[in-house]
Amino acid sequence: MKGLLSVFALLVIVMITGNTLLAQTDMKPPVAKKEAKVLKIHGYEITDNYAWLRDREEKKNPEIIKYLEDENTYTEAHMGGHKAFADNLYKEMLGRIKQTDLSVPYKLGEYWYFNKTEEGKQYPTYLRGKSKDGKDAEVLLDQNEMAKGFKYFAISNFEPSDDGNLLAFATDTTGYRQYTLQIKDLKTGKMLADKIERVTSVEWSNDGKYLFVGQEDAVSKRSDKIWRHSVGTDKNDLVFEEKDVLFNTAIGRSRDRKMLFIGSGAKTMDEYRYLAADNPTGEWKVIVPRREGHQYSANFDSGEFYFVTNKDAENFKVMRAPASDPGEKGWTDFIPYNPAVKIDGINFFKDYAVVSEVENGLEYIRVMDRKTRRASSRIATPESVYTIGVSTNPEYDTPSVRYNYSSMITPNSTYEFDFKSRKSSLIKQQEIPSGYDKTQYETKRVWAEARDGVKVPVSIVWKKGTKMDGSAPMLLYAYGSYGFSTDPGFSTSRLSLVDRGMMFAIAHIRGGSELGEKWRLDGRMFKKMNTFNDFVDSAKWLIANKYTSPDGLVIQGGSAGGLLMGAVVNQSPETFKAAIVQVPFVDVMNTMLDASLPLTTEEWIEWGNPNEKAAWDYMITYSPYENIKAQNYPNMLVEVSLNDSQVPYWEGAKFAAKVREMKTNDSVVLLKTNMGAGHGGSSGRYDRLKEVAFDYAYALSQVGVTK
Repeated sequence: MKGLLSVFALLVIVMITGNTLLAQTDMKPPVAKKEAKVLKIHGYEITDNYAWLRDREEKKNPEIIKYLEDENTYTEAHMGGHKAFADNLYKEMLGRIKQTDLSVPYKLGEYWYFNKTEEGKQYPTYLRGKSKDGKDAEVLLDQNEMAKGFKYFAISNFEPSDDGNLLAFATDTTGYRQYTLQIKDLKTGKMLADKIERVTSVEWSNDGKYLFVGQEDAVSKRSDKIWRHSVGTDKNDLVFEEKDVLFNTAIGRSRDRKMLFIGSGAKTMDEYRYLAADNPTGEWKVIVPRREGHQYSANFDSGEFYFVTNKDAENFKVMRAPASDPGEKGWTDFIPYNPAVKIDGINFFKDYAVVSEVENGLEYIRVMDRKTRRASSRIATPESVYTIGVSTNPEYDTPSVRYNYSSMITPNSTYEFDFKSRKSSLIKQQEIPSGYDKTQYETKRVWAEARDGVKVPVSIVWKKGTKMDGSAPMLLYAYGSYGFSTDPGFSTSRLSLVDRGMMFAIAHIRGGSELGEKWRLDGRMFKKMNTFNDFVDSAKWLIANKYTSPDGLVIQGGSAGGLLMGAVVNQSPETFKAAIVQVPFVDVMNTMLDASLPLTTEEWIEWGNPNEKAAWDYMITYSPYENIKAQNYPNMLVEVSLNDSQVPYWEGAKFAAKVREMKTNDSVVLLKTNMGAGHGGSSGRYDRLKEVAFDYAYALSQVGVTK
């Protein structure tokens, strides 16, 4: 590799085309072989020349590995002229991070829990102590030591028992998001022999004798079983199995720790079972049986059940029922329906309820005094564009609630809101060691008009002094699926773009929930095209209103947002200079036809089941892989991960190969494979930051910025 790159260095030619600076190399891109595989379905006959790139075996076909490595070599060579730029960006980004730091501690039982990061170490150390300042802290888990010998290492399901004597946690060493549960005795510091594979959720019984564990299927990765594990033994009793392939299941517990719940959820309906947490071997009972269109979540507090439900309430309301009879017939309003406000969730404390709301595209936190019945109030938000959300608050009997706040110009901040005084106090704000002056930046929300007249919110940040005449470059990001909202929060890495005159924007397109439940519903199934149209129309609106230009517009999206990227470069390639297409769900038809693939069956309610002709006929109109055609395409950086369990590597690999084959211009399509990670990229914080620096070096170089 070193020899190759040394030769390459002699071959670099700097070519300027318009305002774009590209590092060119005499090295030719790899050419994927073509092996025709024909699919006949619903009267269609579709030829896939790159199906051979698919391999589900843990040890991949050597021919495929060589092809992916050749693509990586080509990408390295093509970006070689910008390597120093990426390195500088990384150093710059690193200078904005307080590398040695303590997280905001949270109280659980007798202990304060927090994480510690140390300069030079990839992972945090998990600690606890009797004091809030952490001076007497003991190490629970040292992830850096645990990660030795692994390219990837992640920890999830960190759950201490109620008495604080045991710690349940799960680890993933591949990036495949397949977690193994372990239990540590915190009194002795020794690991118990207990191990459970493929863990998805964890919850203790009150007495700590049992651990309820959600487990996924080994092939489909659908979370389909709940076990009651007897701690310190190899005894596991199956308490629930979810047999409907559209549903996933998980275990949870109420904040007052008195009630256990098994939740089964699909994209359009839910079902909950309950059991008293002090009776772990008892009989689970169904609250409200599942029915199409009824979505609800269950909670328990002060002897009553509470439900966030869309029953006669598209944007959800909160209802309650007595512990003796939680069935739907006994439900009464706790928070009546307000069609203008979407209720995202509710947290209960000893005397208070804290409600997460969304109104007109903005998040709010509402506090309700249940004891005095004092009028509820929203926590004040000082900016017009921001993100806010309830933080980690495991303690039930507490005088305050913690919440997180940031905006595109305000660093991540943790506040405490005092229930009695109704005042917020800042606990911790993200430090930026290299310096940061908020007054040098501006942010605002604009409303772009889509082709059907709908107004789409777009959040933008830029450096003061940036010209608003169309000359400024822009990175435009979006997601737009599953009802996930892309909130306008803060990023230290993003400053490297903005400081160089590149605007950053988020298009809050249909398919998310930024404007309520209807916004989500209008971007799924047979209305999915709205998602793609919204993005293209937002981009064109930004261009028409002189925020940027087609030559200055780079776009980015990952996973379902990668599908978005694939769809829009097919639909309107002339609108974009370049696209960063990350772990993209672009091989929609082939993936959705294969029920054995992870996540496929449960996704049928989001996208459609192409085994049904009506769904096929609609999905084929936007599926990125099938809609690649002979036309000009923008430059593209396609990024995949070899161990990705959510969107397999071959989707992006096939897409890149086909675009390269079909495009009619000299645009450059790069494929970059992370050979040791999964859907979320590298696990170490420094490695992740290097990946961001690489992407931003790519984005900036596309618009002529190379230092």
